[in-house]
Amino acid sequence: MAVASPSQTARSTRATAAGRSGLAARMLRGTALAGLSALALAMSADLIAAPARAQDSVLDALGTQVDPAEPLLLEATELRYDFDRDRISAIGNVQIYYGGNTVEAERVVFDRRRNRLRAEGNVRLTEPNGNVLRAETMELSEDLRDGFATALQLDTPQRTRFIADGARREDGNRTTFDNGIYTVYTKPTNPPGKPPLWRVRAATIVHNETERTIEFQNASLEFFGRSLVYLPYFSMADPTVKRKTGLLTPSAVVGDRVGVGVTVPYYFALDPTYDLLLSATPLSKQGLLTQAEWRQKLIDGSYSINVGGLIQARPGEYATSSGNRRFRGVVATEGEFNINQRWKWGWDVSYRSDRAFLNDYKFADFGNASDISQIYLTGQSERNRFDLRSYAFRISQEDYTAANNAPGYAPVGSQLQDKQPFVHPVLDYNYIFEDPIAGGELSLTGNLTSLTRDRTDAIQIGGTTRFRGVEGTFTRTSLQADWRTTVIDPLGQVFTPFAYVKGDLFFLASQDKTVGALTDESVVGRIMPAVGIDYRFPILATFDGGNQVFEPVAQLIVRPNEGRIGELPNEDAQSIVFDSTTLFEYDKFSGFDRSEGGTRANIGLKYSLQFDNHFSVSALFGRSFQLAGTNSFRTADILDATRSSGLATDQSDYVSSLYFDSRQGFRIGAQARFDNDNFAVRRGQIEASGIYGPVTGNLAYAYLSAQPNIGIPTDREEVIGSASLRLQENWRVFGSVRYDLQSNNMVRDSVGFGYDDEGFSVSFAYSEDRSRNNGQTTDRLFFLRFGLRTLGDTQFSTNGNN
Repeated sequence: MAVASPSQTARSTRATAAGRSGLAARMLRGTALAGLSALALAMSADLIAAPARAQDSVLDALGTQVDPAEPLLLEATELRYDFDRDRISAIGNVQIYYGGNTVEAERVVFDRRRNRLRAEGNVRLTEPNGNVLRAETMELSEDLRDGFATALQLDTPQRTRFIADGARREDGNRTTFDNGIYTVYTKPTNPPGKPPLWRVRAATIVHNETERTIEFQNASLEFFGRSLVYLPYFSMADPTVKRKTGLLTPSAVVGDRVGVGVTVPYYFALDPTYDLLLSATPLSKQGLLTQAEWRQKLIDGSYSINVGGLIQARPGEYATSSGNRRFRGVVATEGEFNINQRWKWGWDVSYRSDRAFLNDYKFADFGNASDISQIYLTGQSERNRFDLRSYAFRISQEDYTAANNAPGYAPVGSQLQDKQPFVHPVLDYNYIFEDPIAGGELSLTGNLTSLTRDRTDAIQIGGTTRFRGVEGTFTRTSLQADWRTTVIDPLGQVFTPFAYVKGDLFFLASQDKTVGALTDESVVGRIMPAVGIDYRFPILATFDGGNQVFEPVAQLIVRPNEGRIGELPNEDAQSIVFDSTTLFEYDKFSGFDRSEGGTRANIGLKYSLQFDNHFSVSALFGRSFQLAGTNSFRTADILDATRSSGLATDQSDYVSSLYFDSRQGFRIGAQARFDNDNFAVRRGQIEASGIYGPVTGNLAYAYLSAQPNIGIPTDREEVIGSASLRLQENWRVFGSVRYDLQSNNMVRDSVGFGYDDEGFSVSFAYSEDRSRNNGQTTDRLFFLRFGLRTLGDTQFSTNGNN
């Protein structure tokens, strides 16, 4: 009996298939797409006549592990069946879909005897996890888990890339690359042909998907195609890993006082919910700085604890500051926990051995360590808010010698820490009633402040002693009710009548009795009712190309005189800023300890100009008038911080503002306060910011006239600016400056450059600071950061004090 050749068998099979099955005919015409199990049914008559094999269907030819519930789909221009060699071939634009995997190639051969699949010609394998593997040839197991490939490239969803002469995959998770390269690639939105600046070349690269590690043997780190560092062996977590135990990238530091050092961090991924980071920094001058950071997530929140410290070998390097001691260290912790959807509580607390520690060792990261520690409880809904906090302040400024010392009290620059209060606590509460009350909106504002200070903070000005803080315990509780409504008449005039009443209760039992101005009463009550009206009449004028609005604004507020001025502590109302933003405030004091009294009128004119091309201009000009009663800003309290505010006269200073916005990246604005008698500038600021092409910049000028009644005998005038210039695609240069125009002194300045792309970043910065009051003329900082995406970042810093 004659035996047909393999090619004859294939042609015969194709002809029979085309005659008996419309599905097979469509495959042969290049539109085939069907489950392979369906194809087996269509071809069963011819397959039964074939010689007996260990597997008796086309489905079985791919292996017995195929799950009927997860069918294999095949699309190709042509299918061939070679019964003598027991092979099935798919030719031309082959696409195979199975278990989330996709195989594309010019030719795919199923070997039934070996249960193997061989793909040839522009092979592309896409895995369910997003990995894309391209190769010239690829041989895979029946379930597409294991195999071998030549001339391949593997791209991951994390935009990392493996290139190798050959690779083999075993156990469905371990891939070995021979003569391989590891690098990153750009996003599709970036130039697709842009080569990476760096790559790791190795004789062998092993990627273990189960352990999620990448091992490199006989490797070198290359930049611009040139080898810089030889690494016999190293390993790293693969890009999908966010947390893995191991050594992190070290960083270096050089400082005049600390010497030379290298920070070596080791990370412990102890559990999905908590981890530990240990760091050691040996310093040539000061010894070993050690750090530990613990982080943990719980069901309703998270917290962290950060500790660090050292026993200084040469504390005399800090002879001019509080850092002149053997042991120095810090403990910092923070956390936040949700009670329910509206309530949460937390803390942000730190303690350090001395004032200068954080600045002297600022190259190290001590978590949330700062000058302010707090514990809080907050709750918020659509119409009310509750905020309860306790504060402790740990200052960084060193004690200093100053003038204006008040007789009988600690000198101005001494015992600064004892002059800081402990706040225990401060409570703020706001509530807006949902339903109208008497046709208007009613809201409540409450505040409770209790604090303790160990030392009175006093200063003598013009022979009079003023107090910035009083020794003892001070507690005040306040509640204010505000009501207002709005009426618009047919002409468009807007009338807003309003009323408020504020009540305060002070507890002064343990105040410093040497502060003679304070009352001797242990409990003091105070109430301030007020009624008023706000009037506005916006007038709209349109023209070809835009519109403009003129809006006169007037307020009248009627209330009694403020009581007990100067007899009560003032902790939260010491800052008085009168400008265009506060002109129409009902009460211009910044806090609850003072309550503005007397009848006052606030008058102003607003103007806005809007062009159709989006350019806009807005302006305001106005002033305030004390019409009746005692002017709260003229009458001195224990600090007397209000007489230079511009509100101390019955006719206040003039305030104004002017803003221009191009709506295309450029904005400039100015505010000024002019003397009510001679129109001299008392306070002013101009700020401009913009983006033009590759340039981003900000420039600000500020001026504040002398305030001798609070100890500022001279004018203050500064310029602050910053800019960034992007060079080409990835390079940028940046800098900033702060200059004191009155003393012709550069307060701070910095300059630097940076480079950033898909896989590499580097930045360098140099800065100088002359504002510290610690006996040092200048602080100089050099900072260099170097990062390779997926491999890690490192940094180098120097801190020079002269």
